Amino acid sequence: QKAKQALEVAAAGGHHTLLIGPPGSGKSMLAARLPSILPDMTLPEAIQTTTLYSLAGQLPADTPILTTRPFRAPHHTISAPALTGGGKTPTPGELSLAHNGVLFLDELPEFPKNALESLRQPLENGVVHVSRVAGAQSFPCNIIFIAAMNPCPCGYFGHPDQTCVCDAKTVRRYLNRISGPMLDRIDLHVEVAPVQFHELHGAVKRESSAQIRQRVNAARKIQQQRYRNIGISCNARLTPALVRRFCELEPAARSFLQEAFDRLGLSARGHDRILKVARTLADLQGAQNIGRAHVAQAVQLRSLDRKYWPS
Repeated sequence: QKAKQALEVAAAGGHHTLLIGPPGSGKSMLAARLPSILPDMTLPEAIQTTTLYSLAGQLPADTPILTTRPFRAPHHTISAPALTGGGKTPTPGELSLAHNGVLFLDELPEFPKNALESLRQPLENGVVHVSRVAGAQSFPCNIIFIAAMNPCPCGYFGHPDQTCVCDAKTVRRYLNRISGPMLDRIDLHVEVAPVQFHELHGAVKRESSAQIRQRVNAARKIQQQRYRNIGISCNARLTPALVRRFCELEPAARSFLQEAFDRLGLSARGHDRILKVARTLADLQGAQNIGRAHVAQAVQLRSLDRKYWPS
């Protein structure tokens, strides 16, 4: 349930998300269901995405315009050029083919190091620059980046019931395949707990994707109205200057954020990303200002890296 709530926040604000947990906990399934709660695609977004698919030669012959948000899930053997774009004449890669949609990387530590590091600047700027002999080209890549990973090679580090067979050095080496700068660009760090028997057989009725999508659409409409004159569509695209302008904190929220900043040793980028997530949480509740509870929840969704990457 906690992971579902985090993905609702990701969909509502366009936030990058890391799901970490043992095998069989539902990380991949949750990510695959994310398109069912994504906000409706606007006409300009549909035209942009259709143009990129046409450039890449991947637009179906019977589809004049794409009206659903793309979901791209490349295998972990993909190369850096295939991920970011390439070819003799520069063409869009998986990053740009996920424009206005989702790029999902399952088993994140298994991807080549250079491929992961090539994502850092595009995730920050929403644009990927490709240079080849035939010329240079820039492609948009405003995406929701979703990644999933196990906490160790065997998958059971920190599991409440299963015993991890990895030694500390092996666990550290595995986790360190994800660099600090890469983690810093991911807004939400979510631990997906093992599924319990009573959850599979319980009679509790959960919310449908359609119900969650209604809240996501309502939050996105608030953002589209707020940013209608500055060329961005969601909270995740806020620049540092725009964060100061649109993420107004109530006094109690400011005090809480200052305490969290000092205690957790947040970077300036981490500070701004917490504010963006808090802005989305407030939008989901229809609140004009960001309250203490919004900041507290945003900090909670951001602090998992202190457990697995304490250094």
